Amino acid sequence: MSRHIVILGGGVIGLSSALACLKRGHRVTVIERDPQRRGASLGNAGMVVPSHFVPLAAPGMVAMGLKWMLSPESPFYIKPRLDWDLITWGLKFWRASTKAHVERSAPLLRDLSLASRKLYADLAEKEEFGLVKKGLLMLCKTQHGLDEEAQTAKKARALGIPAEILDARATAELDPAVTMDIAGSVYFPQDCHLQPDRYVNTLLRLIRAAGGEVLDEVEVTGFRKSGKRVVAALTSTGDEIAGDEFVLASGAWSPGLVHDLGLRLSMQAGKGYSLTLPAPVELPQICAIFTEARVAATPMGSSLRIGGTMEIAGMNETVARRRIEGILKAVPQYYPRFRREHFEGVAPWYGFRPCPPDGLPYLGRTQAADNLVIATGHGMMGLSLAPVTGEVVGRLVDREPAGFDGFEMLSPDR
Repeated sequence: MSRHIVILGGGVIGLSSALACLKRGHRVTVIERDPQRRGASLGNAGMVVPSHFVPLAAPGMVAMGLKWMLSPESPFYIKPRLDWDLITWGLKFWRASTKAHVERSAPLLRDLSLASRKLYADLAEKEEFGLVKKGLLMLCKTQHGLDEEAQTAKKARALGIPAEILDARATAELDPAVTMDIAGSVYFPQDCHLQPDRYVNTLLRLIRAAGGEVLDEVEVTGFRKSGKRVVAALTSTGDEIAGDEFVLASGAWSPGLVHDLGLRLSMQAGKGYSLTLPAPVELPQICAIFTEARVAATPMGSSLRIGGTMEIAGMNETVARRRIEGILKAVPQYYPRFRREHFEGVAPWYGFRPCPPDGLPYLGRTQAADNLVIATGHGMMGLSLAPVTGEVVGRLVDREPAGFDGFEMLSPDR
């Protein structure tokens, strides 16, 4: 039976969900507050990474985060402030950063990521959005870094994810298009990358072609309820958007929208930055992560995007120049042909990643309302998990099982 599905958020999660619901025969309305940014969807590193099966909350992350906080150019920073939401988030992050949590989460993250990669590959057979299936290189500057990354490779292989440990020479042979100064790398051949803006535009075109409605520059301000059901979304224009089912996919803005429904989503906005070089001095063919620096490099057509940092400082719209400097200083350490001056005049982009304290998305139905599906909190994995999240939302809207073992770990009511 066709119903009206109202989706709050027009980033990759919301749009992927919209397309999945349209394919199931529903009428769909998407509401997006900022079409120029779409959360963190347009300027990110564009990586699809089954290799990333370890959640952000993992052993050692608290100690590493405290160390990084001493440097204004570090890849991770939490702005100290007297904020109860931040304090409780930090305590939950600390409690979740255990080996047991990683071992429980890894199989589910693997299964979601591999399903998402297949959906991307299937769509790429019909649509062009720059999908490149050449894998990912985790570039290690030091032998210590390589030894640590080799442990992740071992865990990946135990999960059935291929991983190869390479020395500097073998890495150079794999991607001879770029000069590298490294001790070695770990190569994940199943990973891939794409151009996020092209994927978003593809989704928008397919949604509209299927009869979906996208309301841009409209902000949802709350809900009207009747008993245990949401009746309508209230908007900044004064209009009410009525629907049969509602999907919350508003990224870092999600907690504020459901607070009045009695749902407490513990989440912090993790600001990330990127710079895109239109004519780089060298253009790698394989996307890479500079392991020690936590910086990503992704070829996108003839351009090269460099991105990184996780800055938890609230919904702060200012550009932290020291964070940008940290990214720029890392590039020539791994790609020595690049210089700081190559980035002169390149405007930095930033977006807010929605980060739950345990590093797992909020995906599922909630006791807060009978007809509300939550699909948010993907952290740095939003683009990577967008297609499979859309498929799961479609199943949940139709009251079907999500289809993944361990899915209860993602409950919004956890």
